Amino acid sequence: MSVRTLALDHYLTLGRSGLRVSPLCLGTMTFGVEWGFGSDEAESVAMISRFRERGGNFFDAANIYTKGHNEVILGDYFSTGAGRGERDRAVIATKFGGNMWPGDPNGGGSNRKSMFSAVDDSLRRLKTDYIDLLWCHFQDVHTPIEETMQSLDMLVKNGKVRYIGFSDHPAWVCVQAQYEANFRSWTPLIALQIEYSLLQRTVEHELMPMARALGLGVTPWSPLRGGVLSGKFDRTHAPKDDGGTRVRSESKYLTEHTFVLVDHLHAIAAAHNATAAQVALRWVMDRAGVTSSIIGTRTLAQLDDNLAACALRLSADETKQLDLLTEPPHVFPTQFLQTISTGIHGGTNINGVAGQPWPLAPQNQSERW
Repeated sequence: MSVRTLALDHYLTLGRSGLRVSPLCLGTMTFGVEWGFGSDEAESVAMISRFRERGGNFFDAANIYTKGHNEVILGDYFSTGAGRGERDRAVIATKFGGNMWPGDPNGGGSNRKSMFSAVDDSLRRLKTDYIDLLWCHFQDVHTPIEETMQSLDMLVKNGKVRYIGFSDHPAWVCVQAQYEANFRSWTPLIALQIEYSLLQRTVEHELMPMARALGLGVTPWSPLRGGVLSGKFDRTHAPKDDGGTRVRSESKYLTEHTFVLVDHLHAIAAAHNATAAQVALRWVMDRAGVTSSIIGTRTLAQLDDNLAACALRLSADETKQLDLLTEPPHVFPTQFLQTISTGIHGGTNINGVAGQPWPLAPQNQSERW
């Protein structure tokens, strides 16, 4: 059976913190149509209300999504709309880093100047005094990590931010940032946001083990690979490129491998009276280290379908079937290091010799490695 029993109001602590969030997080990248896809304000508000009615409390926004409109829609809902007076009952996360001011070299990034300006702008759009979880959206190679972490700590101490996390950063940068915070008594990271789905499992090599070791709760984005795993597309049904979906007809993910996977998703779904999207989403929700999976929907129907994944229970055999079908290829040194570790703990080494963590020395002195 699946790892845990979940309902949308079965709240989980996010990483090494006491912050409690729903197992699904409503992403707001689809709030607004400025990017050529998404939902108008009325549909966006309807989805927020439905999510709240069902017990969802976690929202994921960003300053650059739909040119900031996503934050405005969320802010209006909790300030003057249907959710007025419920702001403190919600966990609102947003991101900084994206440049909202083309041509301004300090309009984006993780330096103190751009960070503080971005946070003030987000607070204004969200119509709130604080951000529950502030994400550093992506790595800024031009800013020292200690500047970023100290600046984030200042925002927490100033009361503008409650918790911090990293989105789309290399594992080694996350580790460096966390240890800078620990050594200097700054606010530590509590969460990692990264793409994770049946079609994107390379994060299992470094990022997922790192997150578990450092106490970072993982919030996967694109658990349906942008809609490729929604079950709508197969060998005979291709996207129409009419703005009705983010999936394009030339998508690199529309391959025979994907179609085989979708066939299996449909077969498993049929056994549970569920949908392929629910099976794919539930697989992500059950992964070790995952706290809350981010869903991005354009309609109430899509939202209801995604929320139903909470009630789905995959058997161990079904999960294993999907695991084997989508196992990511090893990249050096992942497989080598795993082999060495196995040998140290009594398994076999790369020469197939039990209990030997390293290759055996040459038996003949004239032999060379």
